[in-house]
Amino acid sequence: MGREARSAQGVHHAAAIPGSDHFAHHGFLIAKGDEVNLGVALEWLAVAAPWAIRVGALIVVPFRRSPAATQSWLLLFFVAPWLGLVLYLAIGRPFHPRWRRERVAQLWPIIDRAVSCIDRVARPAELPLAQASAASLVSGIGRMPLLQGNEVDFLTDYDATINLLVEDIGHANDHVHLLFYIFATDATGHKVIAALRQAALRGVRCRVLVDAIGSRTWAARIERELRPAGVEVHEILPIRVLGRTTRFDLRNHRKIAVIDGRIGYTGSQNIIDADHGWGWPNREVMARVRGPVVGELQAVFVADWFLETEKELADGHLYPPANDAGSSLGQVLPSGPDLEHGGIDELFVALIHSARERVLISTPYFVPSEPLLQALQVAILKGAEVHLLLSGRSDHPLVHLAQQSYYSELLAAGARIHLFQPGFLHAKHMSIDETVAVVGSSNVDMRSFALNSEISLVLYDRDATLALRRIEDARLEQSIRLMPSDWESRNLVRKCAENVARLFSPLL
Repeated sequence: MGREARSAQGVHHAAAIPGSDHFAHHGFLIAKGDEVNLGVALEWLAVAAPWAIRVGALIVVPFRRSPAATQSWLLLFFVAPWLGLVLYLAIGRPFHPRWRRERVAQLWPIIDRAVSCIDRVARPAELPLAQASAASLVSGIGRMPLLQGNEVDFLTDYDATINLLVEDIGHANDHVHLLFYIFATDATGHKVIAALRQAALRGVRCRVLVDAIGSRTWAARIERELRPAGVEVHEILPIRVLGRTTRFDLRNHRKIAVIDGRIGYTGSQNIIDADHGWGWPNREVMARVRGPVVGELQAVFVADWFLETEKELADGHLYPPANDAGSSLGQVLPSGPDLEHGGIDELFVALIHSARERVLISTPYFVPSEPLLQALQVAILKGAEVHLLLSGRSDHPLVHLAQQSYYSELLAAGARIHLFQPGFLHAKHMSIDETVAVVGSSNVDMRSFALNSEISLVLYDRDATLALRRIEDARLEQSIRLMPSDWESRNLVRKCAENVARLFSPLL
């Protein structure tokens, strides 16, 4: 059959099909049908997929999540389902991947062995009831016992704190352990780097842990500068394209230094210049401790070292015999997603409920959980003064808006809000009456409560609490008290922005 005849037959065949006037060839008919089917499929996908995402979110999101966080996630899913899906897959599950959880499962025996090396253990029963209850709660969450015989100095001069740390490293004889969320290679960082190099070269065993995200700009350079001198350096929770990785927002936010197992540091200060780009220098509180409680800081470092290296540090020199260095009773509370039973927020709530006269909280980020907010309101109703010492400036605008959304109800309840003026108040601490002081790395927000690994030093004695209160009182004098009438005069746009930010505050 010739080409012309076949063409004529094809045209005749097409003409015999109803509706075939749309098609010149049978092959085109199939292609056109595919286009129609694809269009229908895409239309169905555009309508049905968002609802499938929303229904799936209703099933998955509430699992092991607070009601407030559940509501915020579901709101995001229903307003912007595709964006919600992407964010949830990236940061929505508040736990590490399976390989990390399997490693964490090996952690408690290591912590128990470390704690067994620490002496001067005190009995919580020797404390007044409220403090004894708090001490038992801390032990229940972090497995660290109450210890007596400690000396604590609170440090507020930023550069002087770094210089004292450098001096202590310079006097080290056996080991230096540093764990910091931010370790920069600026002028401040190089002071510490130089001290570590010199210590390592004279035979001191130096180990450094830095968070892979908090120190991402400097981590590679720190390794290049320290490894040739024999300093062991590891990044915490590195993000990798290939191989084992973890969520980028589950971070180790701790600040710990241990020298020879005899001197320890913890608090809010990182190893970076006080004024590192914002134009307002950080204002901090660090605790320098001697005595048995240093062993608990050491135990936390040993645990974090194992999680990153799978090597347990079991050298007997890590926990030298602890003679009484002072009279403070204290214990360390590690918290974070690696611990299954409770967190720092539960301690805050318990301590606030125990207050009789005064509560002061200092934090740069205040986005409270509902139980903590209620505890503050109850404390006020019982007659206690509640002071919130907050930074007048913020480096996180969205978080600051969410924070401000709580001001009206707190002011109406009788809380006293003080906005610190000279610099960025990065200090994180709490005092309860004249009996309990807490200093550490934890902010009062959902990130510190659920996502970050944090460290807190809890002290149960009048002298330590009064020493911290003197710092607080000095900073209150450098702050502006926010009055209800002034706050309520802000414009409507500002109020709306705060309320929108508050809707998503459990996710910040």
